[in-house]
Amino acid sequence: MTKSPTPINQIETELQQAMAAKKCWRCGCFQDTVATLQSSAVVHFSLAALLDTARTHFEPKRYDCLGCDICWPAVAQNLAADLDPAIAEGGHCATDEPKRREGWPPLPGDYQVLRMQASVAVCTLNSEHLVTKLVASGAADLSLVGTLHTENLGIEHLILNTLANPHIRFLILCGDDTQKAIGHLPGQSLLSLMRYGVNEKMRIIEAKGKRPLLKNLNIKHIDAFRQQIQLIECIGETRVPTLIKTISLAAANNPGAFSGAPNDIFSVDIEQVVEPAKLTLDPAGYVVVYPDRRMNQLVLEHYANNGVLDRMFAAYSPAALYATVINEKLISRLDHAAYLGRELARAERALKTGDNYVQDRAPGQREEAGCSGSSTQGMCN
Repeated sequence: MTKSPTPINQIETELQQAMAAKKCWRCGCFQDTVATLQSSAVVHFSLAALLDTARTHFEPKRYDCLGCDICWPAVAQNLAADLDPAIAEGGHCATDEPKRREGWPPLPGDYQVLRMQASVAVCTLNSEHLVTKLVASGAADLSLVGTLHTENLGIEHLILNTLANPHIRFLILCGDDTQKAIGHLPGQSLLSLMRYGVNEKMRIIEAKGKRPLLKNLNIKHIDAFRQQIQLIECIGETRVPTLIKTISLAAANNPGAFSGAPNDIFSVDIEQVVEPAKLTLDPAGYVVVYPDRRMNQLVLEHYANNGVLDRMFAAYSPAALYATVINEKLISRLDHAAYLGRELARAERALKTGDNYVQDRAPGQREEAGCSGSSTQGMCN
C-alpha cells in the first residue's frame, strides 16, 4: 500500500519544481519563500540542505510576482503554514511599498484609463482579453478597466487608485479568478475584504489567497474604500454585452462623488478655465478650411501673415491635412494646431451631412492689426 506524502515531502516537491524553472530564479515569490522557510525552525530542520541548494539558484530579482498559472513557491508556502502558523505572516510575495506618482492613477498597473469622471471601474481578474474588449466597447460610464493577479500589492494598488478618484462608486468584479493551486485568489480575497475587512495585522479576514496582507495601507484606507465602492460580484462572467449592461445599470444609480477619502490620497481636481483674452499670432501664417462638395474633399489654404496665399492642399480626411501642415511646418503654435483640428472636423461633418460650413473665428481678440485674413473665414494668426 502506497503511503501518502507527508507535508514535508509535498513542500520539497514544490520547491524542486521552482528550482527547475528558470523564471523562478529571478522572482520574488521564490526568493522570499525560501528565506521565510529558512527562518522557520520547524521547516528548516527537515529541509535545511534543500533550502541551501535553492539559494544557489537565485539570480538578481527582476520581478516581485509574475502571477503564474502555477506558483510552486506559493503552494510550498501554504503547506508550510500548516506546520508553522507563523509562516503565514512571514515575508514573502511582493509587499514592498509602491512608489506613487503625481496625477491619476497614482500607481502603475495592468489597466487602461478611459475617463476620470465616469462612475464605474471594472476588474477582470485574470481575464486579460476582457480589458481590450471592454475598452473597445466605448462604454460611456466606464472609468478604468484592468486585471488583478495578486491579493496583496494588486489589491493595494486597486484601493489607492480608486480612492484617488472620488467619481468611481462601483467596481464590477468579473472574469476568471485563479482556479489552479497557485496560492493567489485575488477575486475571492477582494470579496472577503468588502464583506469582512481586515484584522489587526492588516490581513484580509476569510481570504483564501497566498498572502492577503495589505501592509502598505491602514484601517482608514480600508474603511474609506469600503464606503466609497459598491462591489458588483460577477466572477466568471466574460460576456462583453452582459458586462456593458451591468456597467450601465450601475451608473444609473450613481450617488455622486465620494467625499470621505483620507487626506493622504492625492487626487486631481477639475480646474475651470476661460477663453484667452487675446489671440497670439502664429509667425507661420494662418489657414482657411472649407469643404469642396464637387470633388467631395476637404481643402486647406495656407496664407502668410501678409495675406498672400502660398500653399493649397486637398484630402479626403482631416488627418491627412493636419499631418501635412505639421510636417511642412506651416503651423508653429499648439493653440493654432488645436483650432485647426476642430475646424477640419467641422468641415468634414458638413461635407458628409450637406450642412453649411462657415469657419469659426479664433478664440480671443487679435493682438495687433495688420492681418488680412477674415476672422470668419480663417484663423487670423
